Amino acid sequence: MAQPIPPYVPAHGLLKGKTVLITAAAGGGIGFAAAKRCLEEGARALMLSDVHPRRTEEAAQALQKEFPDAQVFGQVCNVAVEADVQTLIDTAEEKLGGVDVLINNAGLGGSKRVVDMADEEWNKVLDVTLTGTFRMTRAMLKKMQPRGKGAIVNNASVLGWRAQKEQAHYAAAKAGVMALTRCSALEAADYGIRINAVSPSIVFHDHLRKSAPESLLNELASREAFGRGAEAFEIANVMVFLASEYSSYLVGEVISASSQRA
Repeated sequence: MAQPIPPYVPAHGLLKGKTVLITAAAGGGIGFAAAKRCLEEGARALMLSDVHPRRTEEAAQALQKEFPDAQVFGQVCNVAVEADVQTLIDTAEEKLGGVDVLINNAGLGGSKRVVDMADEEWNKVLDVTLTGTFRMTRAMLKKMQPRGKGAIVNNASVLGWRAQKEQAHYAAAKAGVMALTRCSALEAADYGIRINAVSPSIVFHDHLRKSAPESLLNELASREAFGRGAEAFEIANVMVFLASEYSSYLVGEVISASSQRA
């Protein structure tokens, strides 16, 4: 039997006075939940980015209305395009007065058996999910390193550890994100910068429901320890923890937000 969804945790000022940049934060998924949670936790300024112009602007406006005391900006960015990444980082640095926290949330999935997968499908998923995270991390470190501080939080997936049919491209990309997190974290630690990741299992939101049959999603959720999928805010809570000083001694960690049974 599925356990009930827990109450929404009250804010504790974990990011008071911080500035935050989040990719793929438009819509109703993990990125938007993380943006809202960061503002609730006291971030003074936030920039959310996404590849969809209308959704990006609507998300920024909605958050600005809900949090009038903070500064909220939207910026269109395709993390698969280096020029977009550079523009996003430069714009965020200027408008936020320097970025304290980067949350790399952008990723792309799909379902296809290896024998049927074209190079283009494989490359597209890896370019957004893995190489996009690398591009953002590289650009952000060039800004953070001279300041000697900052935190980067990556969104990985339990599929980086587990096997699942028709997910070879996504699983390979997320395993790469985990490895990138560990290796880049050791380099960044030399400059007082923390890089860690959260590894969600199944998280119910509109985008996921469009990408897989409901029967499959329900089956996967039933295997979890609580008998249900995670809510987006539950993953956002882990991201905020990793972005905050409560994780000051974590270097290259990948925190699993799942039962580890599936």
